[in-house]
Amino acid sequence: MRNPRECTLYSGGLRGAEAEFGRNAEEWGVNEVNFSYKGHKMDRVKDVHVLSEDELKQGDVSMAIVSSRMGRTYAEAEKIRRVIQCIFHIVNKGHQVFAVGWIQPDGTVKGGTGWAVELAKFFNRPVSVFDQEKNRWFTWDGRDWIPDEPVIKHDTFAGTGTRYLTEEGKAAIRELFRRSFGEPPAS
Repeated sequence: MRNPRECTLYSGGLRGAEAEFGRNAEEWGVNEVNFSYKGHKMDRVKDVHVLSEDELKQGDVSMAIVSSRMGRTYAEAEKIRRVIQCIFHIVNKGHQVFAVGWIQPDGTVKGGTGWAVELAKFFNRPVSVFDQEKNRWFTWDGRDWIPDEPVIKHDTFAGTGTRYLTEEGKAAIRELFRRSFGEPPAS
């Protein structure tokens, strides 16, 4: 098992899955970095790195590319641009990506979480998604989603997902940490 104190979680600190990843990281003693930007409303404000305009530009990508990759269009392109720029930093820093949400019939993941998953695929990062409808983890094998019980194998990992976290999603995050690090240290 990995030593949790040698690992770092990268996330966005939003309500739902990201805040839950952060709470578990704190309980297990995993280092935590939450990326943000001016005007970003976070639920978890621990170890926040506010991205500068120059840093945000590093994650800039054409909304046409995002729409094409995700198979959908975005009505509020400028509003979502900051989110997409922030997601770039989360995935770029985490060498393994874990997300909680819903895998759609076309293989993409619903919402902004889907862009994190697509970036992970593009960057050839190991990526696993807990599908809240199917109530199980799936890992991308390069062609398809396969059922799995993933573990954290890298010193840096990203934790992201839906704001609408179910009790099953919450339990899945906790079990991911338990499988990866054993029982949480006594307080």
